[in-house]
Amino acid sequence: MPVIVAGAQKRGGTPVERPLFHTGPLILEDLPVNWKLPAALAATAAGLALANGTPPAEPIKPLPPPPVVDAAKADLGKALFFDRRFSKDNSVSCASCHAFDKGGAYAAARPTGVGGKEHGLNSPTIFNSAYNFRQLWSGGQPGIEGVVDAVVKSPVVFGSSWPEVLTKLAADGALAAKFRKAYPDGMTAANAANALGEYTRTLTTPNARFDQYLRGKADAITPDERAGYELFKKYGCVACHQGVNVGGNMFQKFGVMGDYFAARGNVKTADYGRFNVTGRESDRYVFKVPSLRNVALTAPYFHDGSADTLPQAVQVMFTYQLGRSASPQDVELIVKFLGTLTGEQPKGAQ
Repeated sequence: MPVIVAGAQKRGGTPVERPLFHTGPLILEDLPVNWKLPAALAATAAGLALANGTPPAEPIKPLPPPPVVDAAKADLGKALFFDRRFSKDNSVSCASCHAFDKGGAYAAARPTGVGGKEHGLNSPTIFNSAYNFRQLWSGGQPGIEGVVDAVVKSPVVFGSSWPEVLTKLAADGALAAKFRKAYPDGMTAANAANALGEYTRTLTTPNARFDQYLRGKADAITPDERAGYELFKKYGCVACHQGVNVGGNMFQKFGVMGDYFAARGNVKTADYGRFNVTGRESDRYVFKVPSLRNVALTAPYFHDGSADTLPQAVQVMFTYQLGRSASPQDVELIVKFLGTLTGEQPKGAQ
């Protein structure tokens, strides 16, 4: 059953795109027992599946082949990813907040940036970010290049400016040569951001056991893991976590079925989420739904890093997003399923 729809509404006769947004949980058990997919839609879906020689699709899709990138630009981007000269005091790099041995995330609730300043948000994984429909927890940037520009200027991340960064980088003859090899106009802010974007797009984690299962290898996951997946669908987790990135393709309010922030307390500006981008009251506490790929490696969880373990995070989701409870046994099975979403280390990270 499709749960996310990119719709359009008319204003003065002109179609206008609506952003992807789901206003509440989909609880499959609450559907009428005699509910059926509309006949025309069912026939279309079945026809497409048969035309492709595959059975009807699952809500989660296997990762596609990695995006095609320019090798020289990605190689330059890899060098820049680990370069501390991006920060004003030469103390941190992109890799400081996105550790490859932590699933592309950070091992604490909030990373520290320039001058030891603490970030306002937990670092999301950089792995598979090319498949997100927007970037950052707030969805404040449409692409990776925009994120690079934002963190260079952020007073708590790099605390610098492009003129300052480029002056330091230009003093490195070997690095300047890499720029000239990759870009006709050499070293510029736009080219540096693009190179980092190209490198980041190589950081995909293919061949997760669940991807193997989706492609037809029935024994790629255990019976318990399969049971966890069925519970994941039955409880309605797939309302927000589906597609190739098992998330990352829509916005959702944190606290659909309960006031998470009142329960947690100490609400800060960073907790306002997408409201900080749009200023719309309806976007307060709304965040981009995170990808669950490699989630077993990326603790702590949520934008505030408040859940130390995956079982704890699952329980929070049941309480505040689904408005229901689950037995410890069901939580354990769902956690086992989530472990099957761990893919291979990106080739670009080696």
